[in-house]
Amino acid sequence: MSLHIEGDEIWLVDACGAEEALELVDLLLKAERPTINLSRCTNLHAALLQTVLAYKPAVSAEPAEPFLRRWILPFIASSGPA
Repeated sequence: MSLHIEGDEIWLVDACGAEEALELVDLLLKAERPTINLSRCTNLHAALLQTVLAYKPAVSAEPAEPFLRRWILPFIASSGPA
């Protein structure tokens, strides 16, 4: 499983696939003040990106993976928390 939660922080780990989008929605809805940690995320499917953009959780840690950090993080960061 590439999603897990510690308190209100949701970790996206390794390659996060489309099949995990509904689980991410569930975790975002259950957390009082959801944040996502992308430090160990190596691949983010567009379905999860759309979920993050829709729910606008804060980002607690940037991805180490260069493509995600350079091209995806700016979209997530500019959407800001709701």
